[in-house]
Amino acid sequence: MGKSKEISQDLRKRIVDLHTSGSSLGAISKRLKLPCSSVQTIVRKYKHHGTTQPSYRSGRRRVLSRRDERTLVRKVQINPRTTAKDLVKMLEETGTKVSISTVKRVLYRHNLKGRSASKKPLLQNRHKKAGLRFATAHVDKDRTFWRNVLWSDETKVELFGHNDHWYVWRKKGEACKPKNTIRTPSRRTPSPVKHGGGSVMLWGCFAAGGTGALHKIDGITRKEKYVDILKQHLKTSVRKLKLCRKLVFQMDNDPKHTSKVVAKWLKDNKVKVLEWPSQSLDLQSYRKFVDRTEKVCASKEAYKPDSVSPALSGGMGHNSPNLLWEACGRLPKTFDPS
Repeated sequence: MGKSKEISQDLRKRIVDLHTSGSSLGAISKRLKLPCSSVQTIVRKYKHHGTTQPSYRSGRRRVLSRRDERTLVRKVQINPRTTAKDLVKMLEETGTKVSISTVKRVLYRHNLKGRSASKKPLLQNRHKKAGLRFATAHVDKDRTFWRNVLWSDETKVELFGHNDHWYVWRKKGEACKPKNTIRTPSRRTPSPVKHGGGSVMLWGCFAAGGTGALHKIDGITRKEKYVDILKQHLKTSVRKLKLCRKLVFQMDNDPKHTSKVVAKWLKDNKVKVLEWPSQSLDLQSYRKFVDRTEKVCASKEAYKPDSVSPALSGGMGHNSPNLLWEACGRLPKTFDPS
């Protein structure tokens, strides 16, 4: 027999009021059309406890014990790549049958949540020492120093790279509307795009106060071509951003950047270069900035190599000074050991 509906609180109060006014239990039961046993239970509870509120119920017993939960947490902490499905199988081997949702809830209660794993290279001791030297040398630099840093790098922009996975809000029957679709290769877009091709190389720079030049690179970038890019865009970007004489130019340790030809040009033009440690993903302000820029211009229909550079230039213009400073301003916090 199924569980009957619980008597409401208002009805419980009416039972108590009728009883205190002198009505018998049978009369109350007949008047309110309730079982006499229910009326008797409510009146007895009111006399003994002074309340008509139903008692606290513990609910169904937990499937997993505290020990089982500790086992799940320990398993995930030892191997973070363990899936919820693996944990369910592990429990089934011990005779405990649970759902994947139950396992996830247990992990959530212990502040363990599924996230995409960060992609970082394996750091060798020399990389760690170089990063520590860099942090020690720049931990006391003030905001003025970082405002005068001109960040630069090359980046490859995939024509379809940011359109691989998009979620859209649409109604039933609107799946084929242009605004709800993602561009796929056609005869007008060459076949290399089908397998991840169709990309352009760009060189760009920015500072905390704004964006600098953006240059589309044709072919392979060698040291001579990199010098030409600096000749063409470095000084114009400095003038545009109104950087003072304390300008510090940042570039990574790519072989063409550290070549003698480039070093000579920078020295001849009295450009101070920021010493940059290798494998410093936590310090890649430029990458963070470019990722946001690409997302801004993803809706600009830049599906051809010739239209990518103008679209990105427009996307760079959407970055406010606050956003640019956010990309640079986290560096002092990164260096602070506290």
